[in-house]
Parts: sequence; C-alpha cells; structure tokens
Amino acid sequence: MKFRTDIYDVSRNGNSVRFCLILALMERKRFLQSLLALSAMGTLSNFKNYTDALPKQSKRLPVLFTSHGSPMDIPLSKEERPFWNALYHLGIDLQKNYDVKAVLVVSAHWCSKGTFVNISPEQKQIYDYYGFPANYYDPKYQAKGAPTIAQEVSKLIPSIHETTEWGLDHGAWPMLMHLFPKADVPVFQMSISYYESPQYHYDLGKQLKSLREKGVLIIGSGSLIHNLQILGPKFRSGDMSPFGWEAEYDAWIKTQIDERNVTNIINYETSHKLGKLAAPTPDHFVPVLYSLGLMDPKDDIRYFYEGKPSIPAFSERSFILS
Repeated sequence: MKFRTDIYDVSRNGNSVRFCLILALMERKRFLQSLLALSAMGTLSNFKNYTDALPKQSKRLPVLFTSHGSPMDIPLSKEERPFWNALYHLGIDLQKNYDVKAVLVVSAHWCSKGTFVNISPEQKQIYDYYGFPANYYDPKYQAKGAPTIAQEVSKLIPSIHETTEWGLDHGAWPMLMHLFPKADVPVFQMSISYYESPQYHYDLGKQLKSLREKGVLIIGSGSLIHNLQILGPKFRSGDMSPFGWEAEYDAWIKTQIDERNVTNIINYETSHKLGKLAAPTPDHFVPVLYSLGLMDPKDDIRYFYEGKPSIPAFSERSFILS
C-alpha cells in the first residue's frame, strides 16, 4: 500500500482502487482528535436481461438518500441520538411493508478510479476513522453480502469491476446498524468513481432502476453539506455553532429536491453561490445523484430526518422516495 497526501492507492490484478480521504492523513487525525477533545458502463437493454433473472415483486422498493452521521455519534444509542432513532423506525416500516432481499449502498467513503462492486459473500467491517477511544471500535455489524446480485450488476455494465477488497465502511454500517439492527438483510456496496462527472453518477443511478422491482433497496449515503476542511480552527476553539450559511444552502437544496429540479442538483457546483462551499469535494454529495437517478415520476418524496446537524458545515437531511 502506498501513501499519498490525499488518497490511498491499492493495486491488484491491474485494477487501481482509490480510497478517499478528505484531509491529508495527519491533518485528518488531528481534526478527529480535536473532535474527541470537544466531546470527551453497459446498455439498459442488457441490464434488463440480467435483472429479469431475479423474481419481480408486486411492490417496488423505495430508494433512500441518507446521512450516515458523524463518527462522534457511533457509540450513542438511538435513545440518545434522534437521527439514529429515525433510521430505526424507518427500518421497522420498510421490513413491515416490503420484502427487502438485499441492500445496495453507494457510500461516500468508498471512492475509486472506475466503479467497483463488492461481490464478497462476507462483508468485513471497516473502521475507517482514526484516533478514537477503544469503545468507538466496539460496535459489530456482521451482515452477509449479496454476491449473486452484485455479480449481475457487474455483468450488465462491463465497466463496473468486481472486487472483494472492500466491505462495509462507516458510510454504511453505522447507518445500517440502526436501520436493520439484526443484520438480517444482505448488503453490498458500489463505489464512487471519483473523477467522473456528476452527470455520470446520475445516469448510472438511472440504469439501476429495475432493481427496485426485484427486492433491492438502494441507498445513497452521504451528506448534502459536508466541508471538513474549514472546521479545524472552529473545533479547536470549542465553537460548535454553525457558520451561518448552512441554513441558506439547506433551504435551497430542499427546494430543488421538492421541485425535482435535477439539472440544478447535477450542476450543484455552479447553480448556487454556496455550492462549492457546501460540497468542496464530490464524495459526500454525489450519492444523492444516484438516489435521484433512481427516482420515478410517480414517487413521493418524504424527509424522514430534517434535524439540526450536530456539527457545523454538515447536513443530516435525509429522504425516502416511494
């Protein structure tokens, strides 16, 4: 494994998988330590041929876009953290009303050069946060993978590469631990091709639509506002208050989602003056483009969490399409 200032590169069998880090490694460690101190591509026709092999269900599954919370919240129970509680009750409703065969997560924390899908039957739990006390690494989430479905995704879109080198990162398992706490639903992740355009991610989401009719719950896991780069001085000074611009951008992005103004959302970097401040890197924003690509015109949009975020320059706004 070779270290760089902004990413890890791992190469095997000619494929290079790139794991995102928002800050340089040492900068990120210092940032997380300060937090602790303060808290003590194939065609659509081919796709249809492959997914037709899965039995069609009478009820099409919803699509989620969700925050995965801050690492600081991982040890907290659903009684202590309203966002975890919202996920818990949403999971009860989903399993009561739908036959969920598998979950596909597009996580902000698996970025790559090219798009990868994890076909492993066993999903290792990845603690991709650093410098925390031991109890932050105690939670266990041992869901199985869904290799058959994952392999169909890669067959229908030859540009998507199969891998067993990943697992469930902290863009997936902390959220799933409350959504499906029994870990009784198979899960697999698909990576974000970091250097592709926002349009690429939206279009790829559209190609996954028929999975909704086959019992696959697809979740985009990220954050509509996510700027760790500007937080260091604020946290080190003990200031947990928002910067002040977050509410304006949150109101704007909610309006775009409500009005289904997908073009503005795809062009988020230029369609609002705060776009690049709210999302200076694509990793946490583009998961919403997968969710919106999966949206059907008949879908209702419901926000299952709109609470005030626990840290500045951050958003936990989360919604379900059904």
